[in-house]
Amino acid sequence: MSVVNFAEKFDLFSDLWSPKVIAEMNDYQFKLVKIQGEFVWHDHSDTDEVFIVIEGSMKIEFEERTLTLSAGEMHVVPKGTRHKPYAEQECKVMLVEPRGVINTGDVRGELTAENDAWI
Repeated sequence: MSVVNFAEKFDLFSDLWSPKVIAEMNDYQFKLVKIQGEFVWHDHSDTDEVFIVIEGSMKIEFEERTLTLSAGEMHVVPKGTRHKPYAEQECKVMLVEPRGVINTGDVRGELTAENDAWI
């Protein structure tokens, strides 16, 4: 059993839109990701997705509105909800989702990250 330091873990990688697993609890993974620019419209048909902003700010675009999150804030995107995250400047985020969730959900492309990548 050890302490996980978010700042130390974020220092271990620089790639964007590529979540890194830092811990597991039951069947859920805690992932850190750096985001900047536009992501892809997608959904996760089988699970909710939690965005917790650690540093910076981001937006999550939905079909009918756009939500802004700043450091210290979180949002749960309900399963099956189409969304597109983006950030004007680099933003550091923690995701909480079940093991095996693909970052681009139902869409595959250049931003689809390796799954289950631990740091």
